Amino acid sequence: MAVVYAPEDPTLPKPWKGLVDSTTGALYYWNQETNVTQYEKPGDNSTIDDDERYNRVSNGGSKIDSGAGTQQSRRVGPAVENGASSESYQQRNEITVSGKDVPMPMTSFEAIGLPSEILRELLQAGFPAPTPIQAQSWPIALQNRDIVAIAKTGSGKTLGYLIPAFMHLKRVRKNPQLGPTVLVLSPTRELATQIQDEAVKFGRSARISCTCLYGGAPKGPQLRDLSRGVDIVVATPGRLNDILEMRRVSLSQVSYLVLDEADRMLDMGFEPQIRKIVKEVPARRQTLMYTATWPKEVRKIAADLLVNPVQVNIGNVNELVANKSITQHVEIVSSMEKQRRVEQIVRSQEQGSKIIIFCSTKKMCDQLTRSLSRQFGTAAIHGDKSQGERDYVLNQFRTGRCPVLVATDVAARGLDIKDIRVVINYDFPNGVEDYVHRIGRTGRAGASGIAYTFLGDKDAKHAADLIKVLEGANQRVPNEVRGMVSRGGGFGRAKRQWGSGGRDGGRGGNYDSGFGGRAGWGNGSRDSDRSAPTNYHKRFHEGAVGGSVKRSRVE
Repeated sequence: MAVVYAPEDPTLPKPWKGLVDSTTGALYYWNQETNVTQYEKPGDNSTIDDDERYNRVSNGGSKIDSGAGTQQSRRVGPAVENGASSESYQQRNEITVSGKDVPMPMTSFEAIGLPSEILRELLQAGFPAPTPIQAQSWPIALQNRDIVAIAKTGSGKTLGYLIPAFMHLKRVRKNPQLGPTVLVLSPTRELATQIQDEAVKFGRSARISCTCLYGGAPKGPQLRDLSRGVDIVVATPGRLNDILEMRRVSLSQVSYLVLDEADRMLDMGFEPQIRKIVKEVPARRQTLMYTATWPKEVRKIAADLLVNPVQVNIGNVNELVANKSITQHVEIVSSMEKQRRVEQIVRSQEQGSKIIIFCSTKKMCDQLTRSLSRQFGTAAIHGDKSQGERDYVLNQFRTGRCPVLVATDVAARGLDIKDIRVVINYDFPNGVEDYVHRIGRTGRAGASGIAYTFLGDKDAKHAADLIKVLEGANQRVPNEVRGMVSRGGGFGRAKRQWGSGGRDGGRGGNYDSGFGGRAGWGNGSRDSDRSAPTNYHKRFHEGAVGGSVKRSRVE
């Protein structure tokens, strides 16, 4: 709708502006920072402290009353679409929401009322408009409401919570030397460092400080960052608990808490650590949970940690869906033929194209890397690599100096490199959900991608679920794969509903997540980041905690 500004009123407190309703001619008021609008003129008491806002929620109220006055806030701000076009946008992007008085999506960066310096960073980064998860979750977060956001990997979830975090800091920034105001929990060090990179990149001009706490690296530099003072802490649960036990960080000022990749954190057995951390965070807070799937474990912790959350779904949360921008090729390949076929695929790509090859074991990862290195720039990443080695390899891959990366599932989630052209599943993962996350390393940020997957007889049990994923993304299903099902592979698994129960591959003794998952100790060849109990302290890295293993302090 057209926005008509009222004449300047010098008595209006900043950052409020007067607007005129183009339909009724009535005067109302808009807060540029929170995007809240109301009919009652704001006074000097136009901001509500955290205690009052929390009490409203606790007494059954709604967090949308975050502006001044007692009247219901309207959600009509500059550049916000009208109801009809917003509903069309939601339908077009398969957005569904559940909750009370959910605001319409903000489909432009200008609509959010960002500070000019942050808006400039977004535009310079080449983002034309918010992604669907950002467009829908931003106006909810700006009303100080709790959110559960469910969207596929590569959908823009990181900025989905970081941009509102920046706005939150602008409103309620605490003394950074007494502890962070914003806390983001992440399952792996790779994802945590990438979140930090995004926070620094887009928050630098607004003088927002951020540090990252993760295991597998010395504590000293991380502790020094904390002592200097930071606005945002991004952390893996294990390392943050270590530092909390050392009493070197306080979470008493945290008023904005994010659980990123919540399903992954629970799958890796981090629930006890998460609950321990949350006990250190004030109850008067805003909590946002971002997840790719919606199993019962995630639902339970969301019910425990969030207050009257709005749920935002992108796509159908009850079925596993692959990115339709990825062309998926599935081939029946024997073990003896795999390497030759990999070489053919790599050679067929344009020189310099970034390619990730996923293997199930560290041994095969290293072996394949040695073989391919004779012809192509190739490096490996897996659980036995130190943090320094991982960082070096990822930097070589990101810059294109080493365009072929061979990896275990440590790279299946959280690796956000925009221009990966091809993913090759040398070994099929232990579950189709991990398959979707692996191939999701390509086709990111609106780009297209290609995935090649090798299947053998031992993978027949996954055939039925794989066919569902292929058909759901309008991909061709080879007759040989259908034949696997007709011969008895995967009948029982084809009937399960995604999101209705446990995670496929996330329970049971053979889970090969690259982090140990719930499987306990690895067998030495699986990428569990530990080869045997006797090597526990030597091989332990952040993200390697198994759900049934009590975590001890590690460096």
